[in-house]
Amino acid sequence: MSSVYVVGVGMIPFTKPGREEPYAVMGERAARAALEDAGVEYAEVHQAYAGYVYGDSTSGQAALYGLGQSGIPIVNVNNNCATGSTALWQARQAIASGAADCVLVLGFEQMRRGALVEHWDDRPSPMARSQETMAELQGHEPDVPLAARFFGGAGREYMRTYDVGPEVFAKVSVKARRHAAANPYAVFREPLTVEEVLASPAVYGPLTRLLCCPPTCGAAAAVLCSAEFARSRGLRRDVRIRAQAMVTDVPGTFTEGGMMTLAGAGMARAAADQVYRQAGLGPEDVQVAELHDCFATNEVISYEALRLVPEGEAEKFVADGQNTYGGRIVTNPSGGLLAKGHPLGATGLAQCAELTWQLRGEAGGRQVEGAAVALQHNLGLGGACVVTMYEKAGK
Repeated sequence: MSSVYVVGVGMIPFTKPGREEPYAVMGERAARAALEDAGVEYAEVHQAYAGYVYGDSTSGQAALYGLGQSGIPIVNVNNNCATGSTALWQARQAIASGAADCVLVLGFEQMRRGALVEHWDDRPSPMARSQETMAELQGHEPDVPLAARFFGGAGREYMRTYDVGPEVFAKVSVKARRHAAANPYAVFREPLTVEEVLASPAVYGPLTRLLCCPPTCGAAAAVLCSAEFARSRGLRRDVRIRAQAMVTDVPGTFTEGGMMTLAGAGMARAAADQVYRQAGLGPEDVQVAELHDCFATNEVISYEALRLVPEGEAEKFVADGQNTYGGRIVTNPSGGLLAKGHPLGATGLAQCAELTWQLRGEAGGRQVEGAAVALQHNLGLGGACVVTMYEKAGK
């Protein structure tokens, strides 16, 4: 399997719904930025993968045709909130297997205001099995937004299991805003206090509004290529994908675990373990991570699922500031989904862009000193989880 390099990344500032450009414009802008960063012409790209959740078929073509009509394969990808990193996973496979030497990966989303909803109500939900299991575990509460039930329930289970209070989650939201203050692409850059987070309107379980990510519009992209392609064109080879794994649910998700497992912790652990085995590195080798903090509860749970801390020790990890600058590992220097925003199809590529900038030393005021190994975690209920490890490589 060939080495795969991230030679270019690009994204546009994320925005609240109602302030965005049309998805095709956003997508083209992000893709063009990634190509320019890479120093690659669209005519040199062999394949493209376009990820989005809310959009009609072939929306990827509509976004990429602005760059040209080169006749290359354009694959449209939808895997819920893991869409962007699923497209990244497909692109990496194409290059690693020798099927392509240069691939463009794009993610975009044009979202509506309010909580996520399932738009197709005239057919069975793909989340039906998960919802049935959730109802068995914590009752049926259809008036509460679906995602909040999953991640609020998981947070409540975490609190009961380890006897912690909601302050641990509030500190994660405060940290997210503090990091986002240095990110010009983020939606929310104003500081918060723990008291403000806990006093915001209740949503479900331990969740308040300020513990939930906002609906967001935006786009991000990356250009991946083989070592030979980069070498022959004099492209940079300073960021390499060291290891990557994508997993889906197993039977135990629905029969053996509780709400944390049902909300993706089991998938996260399985994917991370595969990545550590592939890389020959462990969580102790990671200096910076972009985690799927769609809700602050999930970031805390993910610390343990990804083995960044032992089970039950996330509260101390947060309290001691080990998840931020000056600590053991800087988590979500971009501000994460909580503050940067979560345009579903774009999130995985925005994480890729942030970690690429970190490993290049180009992250400006949010630069993590000495960043050499980075970890990305992108989760989609229903379900899919992609974990990617990047490393700083030679020129």
